[in-house]
Amino acid sequence: MSEERTRIPADWLALREPADAAARAADLVDRVAHRLPADGRSVIHDLGSGTGSMGRWLAPRLPGAQHWVLHDLDADLLRVAARELPPRAADGAAVTVETRESDLAALEPGDLDGATLITASALLDLFTEAEVPRLVAVCASAGCPVLLTLSVAGRVELAPADPLDARVAAAFDAHQRRTTSAGRLLGPAALQVAAAAFARHGFEVLERPSPWRLGPDEAALAAAWFTGWIGAACEQEPTLAGETAYVARRHAEAASGRLAAIVHHADLLALPR
Repeated sequence: MSEERTRIPADWLALREPADAAARAADLVDRVAHRLPADGRSVIHDLGSGTGSMGRWLAPRLPGAQHWVLHDLDADLLRVAARELPPRAADGAAVTVETRESDLAALEPGDLDGATLITASALLDLFTEAEVPRLVAVCASAGCPVLLTLSVAGRVELAPADPLDARVAAAFDAHQRRTTSAGRLLGPAALQVAAAAFARHGFEVLERPSPWRLGPDEAALAAAWFTGWIGAACEQEPTLAGETAYVARRHAEAASGRLAAIVHHADLLALPR
């Protein structure tokens, strides 16, 4: 992955963590739990772990001793994750952690040796059309379940609605599919490309919706999300920056909790047959 896609601010990750936790499809965890070793320790590789939000959400929901291997290029985020993963599993068994500074686009099958589960959150849509099939192949080589949560789905619903919303959404989606130094990003198409690739490797693939539902209690997140959303849209379509009344009004609505947003994502669980 290129540098532009890996430096994600820790404060943004902290702000979105509660919404991520509320959105993930909890029923997929039950399917995962049935595939973990009945005796012995689970080895869980978290790809693009950031500050460890996936581990904080998932480790207490899974039984048995767990060893988490956290992969990220950002050493500062890894240090936070190593400190803040929960120490106990659902049944009180120990949870241990190691960190690896990893370029996920260059991941090799040997990097996942011994994995009993591979996870990632809000990751797939950051990859290119060449990188997603390669990442799937590396994960499939481990022969274990793969749980990939919170991939963007390319749909946003705002209330109250505004005629400009659709134009901004289209520009944002185009930005997510832009061509970078690493290649053309898949954006909202990444989940379906990954699902098809896992199926070709003989995995059973389950998908679930996992939308953010932002209301008055999530005003800070809604405001930060809108800032990023409109910023990316304006970068893609610079004429949108001239819509100053729209931008100011939406910023004010988001910051005051008057803007309700459903930001659609999806979760994927791939199970070896």
